[in-house]
Amino acid sequence: MKITRIEVFQFRSDEKINFKPVGCRIYTDEGLYGDGEAALSYGVAKTAAVGMIRDLAQLVIGMNPLDNEIIWDKLHKSTFWGQNGGPVIFAGMSAIDMALWDIKGKYFNAPLYCLLGGKRNVKLRTYASQIQVGWGDLARPMVTPQDYAEAAKICIKEGYDALKADFLSFDGAGNKIPYEKCMCKLKSELLNMALDRLAAVRDAVGPAVDIIIENHSNLDALSAIQYALAAEKFNILYFEEPNTPSPKTLKYISENINIPIANGERIYSRWQYAPYFEDMSIQIAQPDLGTCGGVTEGKKICDMAHTYDIAVQLHACGSPMSSTAALHLESVIPNFIIHEHHFCFTRRSNIELCINDYQPKNGQFDIPERPGIGNEWSEKAIAESERFIIEAN
Repeated sequence: MKITRIEVFQFRSDEKINFKPVGCRIYTDEGLYGDGEAALSYGVAKTAAVGMIRDLAQLVIGMNPLDNEIIWDKLHKSTFWGQNGGPVIFAGMSAIDMALWDIKGKYFNAPLYCLLGGKRNVKLRTYASQIQVGWGDLARPMVTPQDYAEAAKICIKEGYDALKADFLSFDGAGNKIPYEKCMCKLKSELLNMALDRLAAVRDAVGPAVDIIIENHSNLDALSAIQYALAAEKFNILYFEEPNTPSPKTLKYISENINIPIANGERIYSRWQYAPYFEDMSIQIAQPDLGTCGGVTEGKKICDMAHTYDIAVQLHACGSPMSSTAALHLESVIPNFIIHEHHFCFTRRSNIELCINDYQPKNGQFDIPERPGIGNEWSEKAIAESERFIIEAN
């Protein structure tokens, strides 16, 4: 079996949330095809991700799609920029690798989890992610403590027993808080605003619901410690991306707070994860299968984390393609802690990108049983996308 053609898609934009996913489809000479995603749908790297997949695709045309390890090493070693690469090159590798696993599952007529070692986690506990922008039909910046409480109550009503929010995302007028205001020690008014919002959520959900604090790396070490110490009384499950990823500064933060630290959506490959594991500066690893190097590399990172007693919550903030792949991997690893269900997965524009709409029930996800990843790009999404085709010469 050989790879004959690769199509790259820049899907339509959801302007309300600055969201424009990037994906690919790999075709073979035996009629099988597989879909994958470069999970850089937000931020400013979307067009770069399209270009990267197009460049990498030329290197794999004619290869056996079942040789995913050989292909992964080729993309990593023969591209010069692959070694110690950043988000763009690893997102491109991720999209291709994910599609190869989809083909492999279809070839063997087995869901992805079977190929990864077997399903040990039958149902995945799930949290509602990013409620600072609301939840479901409540879609706007949360400003007052009452706003946060309302969004939290909607999540609890839907069956979630855990949620996550960035309590320092918006100011009192609903405007984005500049990152420079979150550094070098938080001003009292900003810290108190975040704590008032956090207190309202805790009061709304009660003591049994887990709360995760999101920071989007906008803090520095000083303000992160200040914030974590003040928030500790609210019994926080973990403190996510407290500052710009760095083993040294995260080690300093972890040694001065009492809340577990989660990080990883901006850490790529096992080589970059290694120092965080070795110094135990994070307690929850969060690789994204659409940016860390795909399923092949994601499984290695999860296994590596397990040797250090580090839990895993795969980062999921792309299309349903990469989030479906995440369900499979999380179902097989012994160090799974919880699954992320991002606000974007409640939006129709995102749901319509794929043919299957997997949603949690009572705060838990079932694992897809279809061959491969169990999802595909929809005809509608492909028809409305900007498409690039790479074929053998």
